[in-house]
Formats: sequence, structure tokens, C-alpha cells
Amino acid sequence: MYFTDRGIEELAGRRGEEEVTLAWLADQLQAFVDQHPDFEVPVERLATWLARGGTDDVDDE
Repeated sequence: MYFTDRGIEELAGRRGEEEVTLAWLADQLQAFVDQHPDFEVPVERLATWLARGGTDDVDDE
């Protein structure tokens, strides 16, 4: 198990029954980056990956 898996499992366990919108998720990601600017690049890459349907065609810009 990767370290990040624990966070993903916690998310599923605590909020797995909730329905959320992509707008809500985008707001949460933006709030996280605002509080933790060092994570801007990985969050941006995740958002791009999700926006493109989970493909690995992320351009390194």
C-alpha cells in the first residue's frame, strides 16, 4: 500500500456515501492549493488528468 492510499481510504470511508459535483471538487482543490501552494503543480496535474478522462496525455508545460 502506498502512503497516499491511506488518505484515499479515509476519504472513501468518511465521505464515500456523499454525492458531489465537479464544481465542488474544483472548489476544494482550489482551497487546498490556496492553503498549500507547494502542492499547486501536483494538484494541477491531477485536475488536468481528471479533466481529460483519466488519460496519461498530460503535457508537461
